[in-house]
Amino acid sequence: MMNHTTLKVVITDDHQIFIEGLKVVLGRNENTKFEILSELHTGNALFKHLETLHPDLLLLDLSLPDIDGIEVISHLKSIGAEFRILVMSMYDEPKVIRAAFKAGADGYVLKNSPPSELFHAIDKVMEGDTYLSVGLSLTNQTGMNSRFTQNGKLSPSYDDRIVKKFNLTKRELEVLKLVGQALTNKEIAGELYISDQTVSVHRKNIMRKMGASSSAGLIKIAYENNLF
Repeated sequence: MMNHTTLKVVITDDHQIFIEGLKVVLGRNENTKFEILSELHTGNALFKHLETLHPDLLLLDLSLPDIDGIEVISHLKSIGAEFRILVMSMYDEPKVIRAAFKAGADGYVLKNSPPSELFHAIDKVMEGDTYLSVGLSLTNQTGMNSRFTQNGKLSPSYDDRIVKKFNLTKRELEVLKLVGQALTNKEIAGELYISDQTVSVHRKNIMRKMGASSSAGLIKIAYENNLF
């Protein structure tokens, strides 16, 4: 780890019991003292408190009640946040993991990882490296399959199946594909020549129709239905 006798940490997760357990685990590290600057439960609370907090490390869940964790990472990177971001999540799908790293995460650890792996992950990201939890992959083991055309786009027939199954509009399907590429609302708006506000409405409608509460959850459902 860096030459820190104390590492300043912000935890953002909407499950207080998990936070309490995490603090106990961090307190057992014999090499580093973790100073918990704040325990936050929403993305908006994180943005607000970062005006006065200056952490070395953010431990971030992807499933937050107000702002999707991937969007949080993208925003933090867009404003030039210099602290390291370690995602702690239960999502193990390659598409979600890739989205987190594309947004700017420095590491990705499963919540059921042992404490030793968490400490190792923290060491790596604080040294400037990236870290991916043991057993996870950024690629699908089965690779590309027949639902994709040679240019990487979904075939029209598969598009029609997804549209029908989830009662999506063609525009919502376009937005969903771009969400799967970890694009922000602003980037999606630029791709489709529509406003950020319109993208936000489409994203909320897609999440409602597909039964997702976050972009990570949305990608997971789409992944399970062979959309990606």
